[in-house]
Amino acid sequence: MSTRSTSPDGGVVFVVCCCLHLPQLFSTCVAFSLVADMGFWRGAIGNWSMSLWCVCFAMTFIIALVECCRADSEFPFFWCNISVTYACYAALICLSASIIYSITYVQFVPYGPYRDRAIAATAFSCIAFVLYVIEVAGMRAWYGIKEIFFYKNTMSALLKVLETFVAGVIFAFLSNTSLYLHQPALEWCVAVYSICFILAAVVLLLGLAEWKYMLSRTFSIFQLVLSLLSVLLYISALVLWPLYQFSEEFGGQPQRSSDGDCRDELTHDMCAWDQRLAVAVLTAINLLIYVADLGYWAHQVSVGTEEQPRVS
Repeated sequence: MSTRSTSPDGGVVFVVCCCLHLPQLFSTCVAFSLVADMGFWRGAIGNWSMSLWCVCFAMTFIIALVECCRADSEFPFFWCNISVTYACYAALICLSASIIYSITYVQFVPYGPYRDRAIAATAFSCIAFVLYVIEVAGMRAWYGIKEIFFYKNTMSALLKVLETFVAGVIFAFLSNTSLYLHQPALEWCVAVYSICFILAAVVLLLGLAEWKYMLSRTFSIFQLVLSLLSVLLYISALVLWPLYQFSEEFGGQPQRSSDGDCRDELTHDMCAWDQRLAVAVLTAINLLIYVADLGYWAHQVSVGTEEQPRVS
């Protein structure tokens, strides 16, 4: 049975919108409003966190509007695939914003009203994270729909979400173009992050559109080849990025103290050396995720079978 013909009950959708989407909208709205009201004190990290909360608010509003208006049947793909995948991304976004904002900004703000607002914004971001996690965990039971790509292929879907999310965080740090411009080896690393992100995003979109159910065996081989390519590319980035950023022989800065931007202990922003280190750590993390993805699809191809949607 095609999942496209299945639609959640209208009453359940209304309850989910009232009990989850509205609190999600309130939490993200309060978070970015508190930071926006800080003016000059919010800093670059505050602007970055605020933009993430704004994106979550806007996307949640659109999804809630579509579901409450029962317009999901107008889309050429199974709407619940998009809804649950977005909720997973939103949970990761709110979690990362809460952690990065509190570690790199809140602790440096002097005691007073601005610090209180920053702490409150972090708290509401954490609340939004919990609400999005509840949505991901409970949507399957509440909607009574079993044939959802994200749940039928939980491991592969989560790995793709993590791969694209970590790449997105890397791109945030790479917005400081001085980290890599005019250095071919580092520009290659940026190209690796971009290529692998696009490949993972395309595969995730194909899965959400249920293309994999048409050619399951071919899709497994396709995934295996892409995962192997991504692992090889990330290995090159994991070698080149630290080598050219932290080795004096290649013009890098091995010590944090050697970076003049990092000498101000009261800075509200991450200095260039911290950003370089963050990209290196995130590269290693994403490589591990791609290795896990490669192992998963190697197993799928070796056994010659793949999880198929069950007919209810």
